[in-house]
Amino acid sequence: MIRWWRHRTLHTRLSLLVTGAVAIAVVLFACLAFAAVAEIQRRQLQSQLNSAAAAVAAAPDQWRSTTEYRLPGAYAEDDKRPHDLGPRWQVLAADGRVVSGSTSPVPVTPAAEQVAEGRLDRVQERITLDGNSYLMLTVRANGGGAAQIAMSLESANRTLGLLGGLLLIGAAVGIGGAALLGRTVARAGLVPVQQLSQSVERVAVTMDLTEPVPVRGVDEIARLGRSVNMMLAALDNSRRAQRALIEDASHELRTPLTSIRTNIELLLAVESRPELAHRLPPEERTKLLRDLEAQVSELATVTTELVELAREESSRERIEPVDLAAVVTVSADRVRTRAPGVAIVTDLAPVTVDGRPGELERMIVNVLDNAAKWSPPTGVVHTRLTVDDEGRCTLTVADDGPGIDEADRPYVFDRFYRALGARAMPGSGLGLAIVAQTVAQHGGTVSTGPNAPHGTVITISLPVLD
Repeated sequence: MIRWWRHRTLHTRLSLLVTGAVAIAVVLFACLAFAAVAEIQRRQLQSQLNSAAAAVAAAPDQWRSTTEYRLPGAYAEDDKRPHDLGPRWQVLAADGRVVSGSTSPVPVTPAAEQVAEGRLDRVQERITLDGNSYLMLTVRANGGGAAQIAMSLESANRTLGLLGGLLLIGAAVGIGGAALLGRTVARAGLVPVQQLSQSVERVAVTMDLTEPVPVRGVDEIARLGRSVNMMLAALDNSRRAQRALIEDASHELRTPLTSIRTNIELLLAVESRPELAHRLPPEERTKLLRDLEAQVSELATVTTELVELAREESSRERIEPVDLAAVVTVSADRVRTRAPGVAIVTDLAPVTVDGRPGELERMIVNVLDNAAKWSPPTGVVHTRLTVDDEGRCTLTVADDGPGIDEADRPYVFDRFYRALGARAMPGSGLGLAIVAQTVAQHGGTVSTGPNAPHGTVITISLPVLD
């Protein structure tokens, strides 16, 4: 049943839900109406039965000479006309014998005999006479004995049967109307959804993410449309960023690849034509090979950083509590081995953040590498980690290099951006971009500023784990 339901369209589901809701309401109303009418008839019949039994039991001697049931006071005392009002009745003696009654007798049951003998006050039973159902009441009579009254249930049963048939027909008509109404309501209610689907399908065909989905109103469908537009905008930004990354990467990779290709072609030409060997002295050959090694290393670095920037969320590390001071210490040790002439001084407060340890270490290494690269041979890089009262920690890395020009500061965290003074230095222009991306993914901020009297300060702020 669940599988069948899941394979139905939303239009069919809404139609079935509306039809089912109305059907339940109609059936419930019919059942309540039938039960209410049945209860009213039962009470009326019980009231008539009690009144008739009380009339016969109050003066049984008045009923010994007649075979017709008449309510006392129903007509004048001198009016001796018989009035047969329908019930079957009879009067029992104290020993259970029938002393008088209507022309159609009723059975004297053992329970009725107990009432006549005085052992019970009253008893009510359901009996069958001539194929018809009767409700019989036996009560004690004045002066001894008992009075029995039996009333037919056939009229009440016919009324209930007719009412049940009418309610059944009405319920069927109501459910049929609900089915038609459900289809109409579902069709009208799903018009905005169909329009939204057509717009999304058009975007999927044209691949034009700049065309927003039309949104009208403030209902749930409009909210869905706005969410789709937000998703399209995010996809468009992502596609633009990927396109920019590819264009920038192709531009940045073209230079080292061209240089590598030129050097390799030169080496192959010399190897294939020994008579040209004098044009490439041994010292030039050695320099060429070293350039090739540096260019391959630079190409590998750029490739690694590009992979880091384009990494999918599913392939990243699991988030866990990280001792940030320990990560800074390990990162500083790694950079000291790369730049032994630069002193890295640390002042670290104990801090625990929620993050990915490998990415945080790579981020800090990039910042320290950048500071060490721009520091003089005997320079000092000051690294400080503090915690404030607002639940955030601050990591500052200050060098005493030439500093960053005011015009370049807004762009130093962009991909492949390299200031005019940095283009002669080795690097891909991706290190600080990776820093900015990692900081943003960990809910932090990063900024750069001047370090008096000269140099640069990079400040990273991250939320502290409670």
